[in-house]
Amino acid sequence: MLKFSKYGLLGKSFVGVVATIMLASCSEQEDVQPAGQLEAQQAEEQPTGRVDFVEHSGSRVDEKTLDNGLRVIVKQDHRSPVVVSQVWYKVGSSYEPEGITGVSHVLEHMMFKGTDIYGPNEVSQIIAANGGSENAFTGHDYTAYFQQWEKSRLPLSFEIESNRMRGLLLSEDEFVKEIEVVKEERRMRTDDNPDAWLYEQFGFEAWQTSPYGQPIIGWRKDLDSMAVADLADWYERYYAPNNATVVVVGDVIPDEVFALAEQWFGSLEPSEIEVNSPPPEPRFESGREKTVERAARVPSFIRGYYAPVISADNPDDWEPYALEVLAYVLDGGQSARFEKTLVRNQQIAASIWTSYDATTRLDGLITFGGSPSQGVSTDSLIEGLEEQLSLVRTTLVSQLELDRVKAQLKAADVFERDSVFYQAMKIGRLVTIGLDWELEEAWLEKIAAVTPEQVMAVAQKYLVANNATTVKLSPIESNSNDGANIGGVRDEC
Repeated sequence: MLKFSKYGLLGKSFVGVVATIMLASCSEQEDVQPAGQLEAQQAEEQPTGRVDFVEHSGSRVDEKTLDNGLRVIVKQDHRSPVVVSQVWYKVGSSYEPEGITGVSHVLEHMMFKGTDIYGPNEVSQIIAANGGSENAFTGHDYTAYFQQWEKSRLPLSFEIESNRMRGLLLSEDEFVKEIEVVKEERRMRTDDNPDAWLYEQFGFEAWQTSPYGQPIIGWRKDLDSMAVADLADWYERYYAPNNATVVVVGDVIPDEVFALAEQWFGSLEPSEIEVNSPPPEPRFESGREKTVERAARVPSFIRGYYAPVISADNPDDWEPYALEVLAYVLDGGQSARFEKTLVRNQQIAASIWTSYDATTRLDGLITFGGSPSQGVSTDSLIEGLEEQLSLVRTTLVSQLELDRVKAQLKAADVFERDSVFYQAMKIGRLVTIGLDWELEEAWLEKIAAVTPEQVMAVAQKYLVANNATTVKLSPIESNSNDGANIGGVRDEC
């Protein structure tokens, strides 16, 4: 139920979200009760269907697609007797039409509020009683649910998730309570947070037709008008085996996992899945800039440039990898250009950041933002930013700098592989947006191949004025009605 770039294959901002997911549960923990059907019986018949496997990074990855379209991917990691099970659905806020923004996220909340087998919050009680952790998250392109626990509890994960995939009960009483929880979540994380509010306004301004301009949590007016019937329609449309991927990573045997998947998910009926592609994003002859007013302590800004992402149609395109390296050249820690020049040397930035995510379903942005130091104007900080962007457009990155960045990215990837959760996360995210999960391995090779000339080329092509959208936040005195009109009307942005 959390919003989601540069940090390995997952992205810097995404990693922060996942850390929060791991610390907080989606549903309240109450007194635990004995878990009903804790053990699933192994399927007696040998699972049918094609099984493919690939060896890489010392771990074997096996994959199978059930007859109903459910994709099951298993990665072995025998370092400890634990397993993570994740179910990824190809649906998120970028699938939502105007008028019901936030429905994916609200439905994620309701998935913990009871099925035809489990009562409200009972799944969380069962998982806690068995020593496991669980949560869920919604992004622009996906919704996912996970459990992590001792490996013998994997059958229980499949029992729970197969039931939630087709047996959800959407109670009006539970919905009335939970929609208020989501509204409060929006108030706390967006309406009362100037940085998050600015980011939401920037996205709305930057994306004229793309659904990425809609907040994952939804516009407030849509949450106010949402009904349980909207959730029921969404659930029936997208929560189906042929629109889902199960990813299992840990101390498991693939054939046993496939047998369990066949037992618990194999009888579920597929659905007709229709996905409408948004119209192309218009391009403008000049950059766009807007100032918004908000109760805040400090001014800030966000500037974004339209940029390509890794595409299934052109997986060998080098530009996204060069943009990833470029983002790290500018903002890859204390020794990167922004921190060294704008923060320490010139002292015009109190904070400065860069975000780029090469793994999204639709075209993306490379984004910069920050707050000026005390006594420095926002425009002066933006001028300093532009000077740094001009340098990468006109001067080749040194080999020493490039080597440092590549070492950082490799280290980030190695640390991610140390976690079964992150290993599953990378696989699930890639396949859910339509990419091959083997890109997880090829990613480092493609980063290593990036040249200084390629970094300059993408800077010259994309970091240009007519490709930019800038939104500046000008602080004003506090107003209790701040944000009351947020609702996706472009002239109210």
